[in-house]
Amino acid sequence: MKIARLAGAIAALGLALQSGAALAALPESVRAMIDAAIATGDETKVRTVIDLARTTNPADSAELDAIIAAYDVQLAEAKAAAAAAKEQEVRTAGLFENWSGKGEFGAFRATGNSFNTGITAGLTADRQGIDWRHRLTARVDYQRANGVTTREQFLARYEPNFNLSGNVYVYALGQYERDRFQGFLGRYAASGGIGYQVFNADDLKLSVKAGPAYRVTEFTDGRSESRIAGLAGVDFDWNITKRLTLTQDTNAVAETGGSAVAIIDSRNTTLDLITGLNAAISSKLSARFSYAVEYDSNPPPGAVQTDTLSRVTLIYDF
Repeated sequence: MKIARLAGAIAALGLALQSGAALAALPESVRAMIDAAIATGDETKVRTVIDLARTTNPADSAELDAIIAAYDVQLAEAKAAAAAAKEQEVRTAGLFENWSGKGEFGAFRATGNSFNTGITAGLTADRQGIDWRHRLTARVDYQRANGVTTREQFLARYEPNFNLSGNVYVYALGQYERDRFQGFLGRYAASGGIGYQVFNADDLKLSVKAGPAYRVTEFTDGRSESRIAGLAGVDFDWNITKRLTLTQDTNAVAETGGSAVAIIDSRNTTLDLITGLNAAISSKLSARFSYAVEYDSNPPPGAVQTDTLSRVTLIYDF
């Protein structure tokens, strides 16, 4: 609707210019060409047409200058009105409005010397406000080999952050994990701290954050442990081409992007590192290959320190 209003405003400008006295000296064909370009709402096309008109009608440069000056004023007003309407829409949006996200699913099966089946599923949802951003993340990995469950991992995370000024923001984080094969039935973490957006271009985004954390772990042997820790993270997204994206995103544990999350305490350090490569299939669908490393410096008895997992999945944007 906003694009339509912008196109309408520019079209109205074209009609006004067409009837103005300032265009009297321009040939009808040139005038019609400029009006048609303005009516499309394509700024690049308008400027290209007027540049061509200058070349073919050098004597009318002053009139063409007046046209482009009026066009710039009208365009700025239309953009300002659209931006104000968008801001008002965001400010008045309900709790369940303005959410966007990605759903991900992958599966595999092997037969022969062994019989393996596995699934991986993930979901990330974001709600972007004027100063606030909310992110919900969930991931499930499940695998059976020769009739025995060999992987059963669940993760859920909620992270709101608030923009302080410029590239600086503060964040809060609540996280739940379950992985009985790594020795814990539940691991809960809460953190809050400060972050900085190093790069925020359309094709390159990088942010870092750090803060204290508090973690509670419930082990499979019945023990429970609570500790104060620290959290550090790096979020990275690089659009290599229009169809190929490399991701290394902190806290994006559901693999809409890669992730690198480190939680450190004096007794145990854990690191989740997920690197992904996304290839667009269509505007809504993409294929993804990712490689995950999960490191636990002091795992429960019988568990190893490092797990790795490769995934091939499909992602749907909504």
